Amino acid sequence: MGRVTSAPSARRVAAVDCGTNSLRLLVADVGADGSLSEVARRTTIVRLGQGVDRTGELAPDALERTFAVTREYARVLSDAGAQAVRFVATSATRDARNREAFFAGIREAIGVEAEVVSGDEEAQLSFTGATGAVSVAHPGPYLVVDLGGGSTELVLGDAAPEAALSMDVGSVRLTERHLHSDPPTAAEVAAARADVRAALDAAAAVVPLGRTTTLVGLAGSVTSITAYALGLRAYDRDAVDGTVLAVDEVLAACDRLLAMTRAERLALGFLQPGRADVIGAGAVIWAEVIGRVRDAVAAGGGELTHVVTSEHDILDGIALSVR
Repeated sequence: MGRVTSAPSARRVAAVDCGTNSLRLLVADVGADGSLSEVARRTTIVRLGQGVDRTGELAPDALERTFAVTREYARVLSDAGAQAVRFVATSATRDARNREAFFAGIREAIGVEAEVVSGDEEAQLSFTGATGAVSVAHPGPYLVVDLGGGSTELVLGDAAPEAALSMDVGSVRLTERHLHSDPPTAAEVAAARADVRAALDAAAAVVPLGRTTTLVGLAGSVTSITAYALGLRAYDRDAVDGTVLAVDEVLAACDRLLAMTRAERLALGFLQPGRADVIGAGAVIWAEVIGRVRDAVAAGGGELTHVVTSEHDILDGIALSVR
């Protein structure tokens, strides 16, 4: 394609988010006022975190899948004329002993240094990306939940993050640990729920969940559950972004997705094949988070009746952070 140019008053940047399950790219124009105008957005399932929870290392085939897609993304941002690039890696790379091989491959593929951010920084980037759009329509304080493949970030705040924690529970990690049957057995689901509940016990000591006014869910598991609740036949980002669903409606969707076989999930037209085997674990995590937040809000005399889904997330936060 021909080179795309940005408006004279804007700076064109590229953000790459390399997670446990997916590799995502955003090319955007950032205005002097901090506004973000999307030029290109890509998501590819690469499963970089394949086996990391068990082996402590990034698998060679997972690395090669990631490098191949990174080379494709390098061509996209070159054609778009990006002036600066920030490549952020999260949970899987934080946990891997052989991450130097990852750094070298990314450097060769895209010509920039990958940054492994802490769970706290990941949470703050997600909060910044999500609340810029959500705050227009919904009141704070916001609890932003970024449900990834290897970890789940919780960050509470209003105009800025006030408390945050990264939990070592994610859709890929829990699938590999517990959900081995198709569909998962009751015992497997109970073990997965126990992991999430233990993580939430620790999180609640750091993040005051009961202060939540608006609960905002981000990332592929949440957006896929939302697409299912909406009855979409094909994924529609615009339809999903900003969706407000009743708590009971989301919990029912989680239960139904968890009970499906992999073949039944693959038949859902909106679901990427690389997410079909881990969406059950994502549903467990999202349901447990919603339930815990609802109970915490109720204990403080409030009521959580709805949740918001945002397509604006850590990618937007990364783009806004590019210097």
